[in-house]
Amino acid sequence: MSGRGFFVTGTDTGVGKTVCSAALARALARRGLRVAVMKPVASGARRTAQGLRSEDALALIAEATVRAPYETVNPYCFEPPISPHLAAEEAGTRIDLQRIGACYAALAAESDCVIVEGAGGWLAPIGPGLGMADIAHALALPVILVVGMRLGCLNHALLSHEAIRARAAKFAGWVANGIDPAMDRSAENHATLRSRLGEPLGVIPPLAAADALPDLAAAAARLADWP
Repeated sequence: MSGRGFFVTGTDTGVGKTVCSAALARALARRGLRVAVMKPVASGARRTAQGLRSEDALALIAEATVRAPYETVNPYCFEPPISPHLAAEEAGTRIDLQRIGACYAALAAESDCVIVEGAGGWLAPIGPGLGMADIAHALALPVILVVGMRLGCLNHALLSHEAIRARAAKFAGWVANGIDPAMDRSAENHATLRSRLGEPLGVIPPLAAADALPDLAAAAARLADWP
């Protein structure tokens, strides 16, 4: 599995990409792999003595076994909790795919697997003519889609899957995240997605604790055998 990576995207903002990415990193590490993490672009960061820090990036770093400078894990970090392309414009910054690629290469050189988490959804813009999909394409990574299981998820999941295929990206699978415990016809929605997207890598039930990580050991086993 040397040098392998996966790009984690979602059907929307707030569907659990970070929870899924951190849980995958933990599960892969428990298999004895050297795991690095990356959050190429983050907005909604807080000011610290060390500079701007993204809570998502820090959550990923906590599960990584490959240590790296924060700026390598999260090369573009913005304070306002807005779309990355707007945050970058306000900061007078242009998000450079080559810089992201160099950071990824440094992480991949020291690891067996790199879990890369996007921001927003698959087509979230990051600059003029560029979006999250371009990062996954530039890094040539297979894509994991996190589906937030709530009303409207079928359309969001199927549109995202179609857009991923349209970019000729490899689809590594999807994770069902139960973000709405009160979702009506949950089982039927799961069945519909299974019929269209295949069996999920994992199913995350509604978590009792906000800071809990789900067990994605089965998903890690499948990803470790990814072609």
